[in-house]
Amino acid sequence: MTLERWHPLRELESMKREMDKIWEDLFIPRREPWKRQPETAGTVSPAIDIIDRESEVLVKAEMPGVAREDIDISMNDSTLSIKGELKTETEARENYAYSERNYRYFARSISIPFKISPDKIKASLKDGILYIHMPKTQEAQPRKIQVEVL
Repeated sequence: MTLERWHPLRELESMKREMDKIWEDLFIPRREPWKRQPETAGTVSPAIDIIDRESEVLVKAEMPGVAREDIDISMNDSTLSIKGELKTETEARENYAYSERNYRYFARSISIPFKISPDKIKASLKDGILYIHMPKTQEAQPRKIQVEVL
């Protein structure tokens, strides 16, 4: 058994990383409810933008190379789920000298903190970006209040 020299700074750095993970798990979801999750088991969490407009919420999700028919969008209560699949090409693989392109599965669930009209949700795909337009219900839209002069 060989002895290894103890480095207190290395121990402190390790403790700092662990504490950062704990704090992030505890507090980040409250400040950033749509935080992107790390890639696990071949599933990629697509990058998104959420834009709060007066009458709708617009979600833009990166879905590069995914065909329209391979995208599944669902709304359950206040959770929007986006799923997609990038399928491998059917051409013969034996002639490849090198390939980094592979099969991927995209999945992301987002909690939407607005009342949405689920029957009026529309989605479109353009240049690898998925656009999901979710109209707010009338009661969720801001109401302008007139100030009277007395």
